[in-house]
Amino acid sequence: MKLLDLHINGFGKFHDCSMEFADGLNVVYGKNEAGKSTLHSFIRSMLFGMERQRGRAARTDQFSKYKPWDLKNGYEGRLRLESGGHVYRIERNFQNAREFTIVDETLGREVEPTKALMDQLLCGLSETAYNNTISIGQLKSATDSGMVSELKNYIANMNTSGSMALNITKASAFLKSQRKELERQMVPEAARSYTTLLGDIRNIEREISTPEYENHLTEYQTRKSQAKQELDALQKEKEDLLQKIARGRQVLENNKFTNEASIQEYEEHSEGIYNDYIAAKDLCEKKSRTIAPVLTLVLGFLSAMGSIGLAVLTAKFWKPLFNLTTSLHLNRYFPSASALVLAVLLIAAGCILLAKNSSYRKDMNYCQKLLQEIFSRHLGDTSVSAQAMDAFRDRMVEFKRLSRAVLSSEEAVAKLTEKMDLLRQQQTGFGAEIEKQQKLQWELEKKLEHLASCKTQAEALKEVLKENDRISQELAAIDLAQETMTELSTSIRDSFGLYLNKEASDLISGITGGIYTSMSIDENLNVFMNTKTKLVPIDQVSSGTMDQVYLALRLAAAKLIQTGPERMPLVFDDSFVLYDDDRLKTALKWLVSAFDGQIIIFTCHQREAQMLTANQIDYHLISI
Repeated sequence: MKLLDLHINGFGKFHDCSMEFADGLNVVYGKNEAGKSTLHSFIRSMLFGMERQRGRAARTDQFSKYKPWDLKNGYEGRLRLESGGHVYRIERNFQNAREFTIVDETLGREVEPTKALMDQLLCGLSETAYNNTISIGQLKSATDSGMVSELKNYIANMNTSGSMALNITKASAFLKSQRKELERQMVPEAARSYTTLLGDIRNIEREISTPEYENHLTEYQTRKSQAKQELDALQKEKEDLLQKIARGRQVLENNKFTNEASIQEYEEHSEGIYNDYIAAKDLCEKKSRTIAPVLTLVLGFLSAMGSIGLAVLTAKFWKPLFNLTTSLHLNRYFPSASALVLAVLLIAAGCILLAKNSSYRKDMNYCQKLLQEIFSRHLGDTSVSAQAMDAFRDRMVEFKRLSRAVLSSEEAVAKLTEKMDLLRQQQTGFGAEIEKQQKLQWELEKKLEHLASCKTQAEALKEVLKENDRISQELAAIDLAQETMTELSTSIRDSFGLYLNKEASDLISGITGGIYTSMSIDENLNVFMNTKTKLVPIDQVSSGTMDQVYLALRLAAAKLIQTGPERMPLVFDDSFVLYDDDRLKTALKWLVSAFDGQIIIFTCHQREAQMLTANQIDYHLISI
């Protein structure tokens, strides 16, 4: 696999920056702070991505470190590389980790970044392996003793697992601290507390399952509400009836009635008056009643005149008239006296008849006046007639009907009042039941809250018990890991360590120019350099030689752990700072001849390019 070119839209200090790489050796030259490490980080981030940290760690993570100050061009870029005869373009948007695409330019289509494809492009390396093998910097420790310690850890890590992420010394200390931390996290009383809580839960569940706590609150609230609605409806009906009764009573009172009996009595009284009126009217309207008194008076006057005439004619007999009882000749004067008596009687009879006629008319007028008042009050008309009397009777029928309706309404009101009283009693009873149910439900709610709390605590304790089991397993795993590391450290020459030792030894001769032919590592991780005469402990060699051993180990590890037919490019980031000119010259010549893949050297010195030019070694110079 080899890198072809890159383009940075925005990454660290770079904006809209492009760079091309050639086959073989590439020297990227730039002064201090020119951005070499930024370019190196960009290549690694394009290949493996960049994970954004959370919390406080986000302030100093790689994402924040290389985030552009000006995001107008985005926080993104692309990298083109060749692998397996195909040219691939990797595009990443670091602001949104999901925006990651790979385009197969040879086939002209986007491809899915599957694990198989990524393993092919990255030659089976993880980011950790990449950082610890082909991405090579100078040995970080500043002192010789520190460099020896770091070399020992590096060798031990590769020998035990082939992974350069592990530091044996730090790992052992970490496992011990982890053990203490896990032991501190253990909760010894969790099992007993869990058992107690389960007992409480069973007791509470048994309590709340009794019929006493059965919830009837909604039922009673519904019944009370229904009773209230019915009561409101009855109250409205009662009020309507009371208004109707009041209006009926007012009508009856306005007409001087109190009940149906008073109406009947009034009607009968009025019927009597009407009958008297009709009778008097009939009498007054008879002609015989008018003519008879006149004729009687006329006859009386005529008789009186006749008797006077007879008396004048028989004046000589007047005196004896007053002595009739004594006179023997009374019959002689009888005609004139009879005529006079008859006249008196006739006149008296005529006067009597006239008086009776006057009495009849007076009675008729009186009855008519009474009827006019009655009809005016109830019919609004003073006319006295049979039709008016019929209308009056109809009016009385209406009053009777009204009186009966009022009475019926009053009886209905009484029944409604009884029903409403019963409903109010029911409401009171429902209210008491509701209060009782509310109290029971409050108690139930408290018990349920306690039950929920117990269950929550039980679940938490269950998790604690699981955590205790997990911690116990982890403690066992830590013990096993410590035992395994101890065993592996005593068998340094087994498995991967043997191959690493052999591969690194093969590289030592070339990288040191034949000064040292091989290296060996004992069971205590002590490194020895082999010469033709003796074994030289690593702590007796110079810092430059230790750096060469460090380089040889990384290259050997890279060769061993990469899978597939291709190899990733070697990337050197100021890796030759401790090399003198002779060592640098030897190392460069050896790299070009020993590694036929792509090599990228980031450097702040011009001596690498000068030495390559002086020794006529082909290279591609990139200045930043």
